[in-house]
Amino acid sequence: MATRHQAREAVIGLLYAYDLGNPEIKKFAEDILEEKKIRNRQREFALGLFKGVMEHLEEIDTEIAKYLQSWDMDRLGHIERAILRLGSYELLHTDLDPAIVINEAVELAKKLGTEQSPKFVNGVLDAIAKDKRGSQKARE
Repeated sequence: MATRHQAREAVIGLLYAYDLGNPEIKKFAEDILEEKKIRNRQREFALGLFKGVMEHLEEIDTEIAKYLQSWDMDRLGHIERAILRLGSYELLHTDLDPAIVINEAVELAKKLGTEQSPKFVNGVLDAIAKDKRGSQKARE
């Protein structure tokens, strides 16, 4: 049985394919998850993440762009952009513990990205998480 980490890794693959100019990937997401043996609860988890990112893509990209400093979205590598999109979605639209979300994203960056990717992903997602916490406290 697949783990949530494997489900997230599969979602990164879907987001990567989409980012490379394959909008049809949405139609084949379930088949691709089946090929990767992502089934049952993990499949639903992965599909929920993928669909959530796609539904909120513009908002997520705007949020990420706030924390890129001297970078812009177009300069990001496709893998880093996919990891940041997934992590941002989880931070902004789920109740998952931010530390778990960030740790998972960093681990994926270590496995799939460049040598600099983990530190970069950690910095951006940590800033988003802190901003979200600050916004929630301000509302309380």
